[in-house]
Amino acid sequence: MPHHPPDTAPAEAVAPLFVRHPLWEDALAIVLGTAMVALGIAFYAHAGLLTGGTVGLAFLATYLAGWPFGLVFFLLNVPFYLLAIWRMGWRFTVRTMGAVGLVALLAELTPGWIRFAELNVYYAALFGGFAMGVGLLMLFRHRASLGGVNILALYLQERFGLRAGAFQMGVDAAIVLTAVFVVPLDKVALSVLGAVALNLVLAINHRADRYMGVS
Repeated sequence: MPHHPPDTAPAEAVAPLFVRHPLWEDALAIVLGTAMVALGIAFYAHAGLLTGGTVGLAFLATYLAGWPFGLVFFLLNVPFYLLAIWRMGWRFTVRTMGAVGLVALLAELTPGWIRFAELNVYYAALFGGFAMGVGLLMLFRHRASLGGVNILALYLQERFGLRAGAFQMGVDAAIVLTAVFVVPLDKVALSVLGAVALNLVLAINHRADRYMGVS
């Protein structure tokens, strides 16, 4: 039987390499990740769309009652910190609290920094979803999240191997579909498209068997 030298072994047989991120990389990733999420939120707010998770619930509260998005988003995440402390540890929880606080702040500030003279709703749905997906991916890879369903998705992936992106997609779709009572059907359909775009980024790129960076 022929013997393959180590450098010709299949990619699947390569042992994972654990890489520890220094603190400055974690801090930079959290700032950039939350900025990307806030940009996606600005796209959605301007186009009258929404997404899943606690971000989607905060959108619903804003559309229904006119409450400030950032405040509602921050308060909705408070109960999930208990799960994070219990199952994910203090370091993860502290980073998540920081990320949630930054998104809450940046979501309020970003509309004052950028103006949309024209924003196609299809572009807003797709690229707003992509922006939030990339932002969440950066947070996940540096042991942080945006709380809420993100915490539950990460816990289920680490505990049971359930892919975070697939679980998040199912929950987000359920939340977006409830929006038929709040926003027009065409906006609901575009919101579903955006949720698929967001979670596609996670489902393809966030897999525990591929990325082994730790913080």
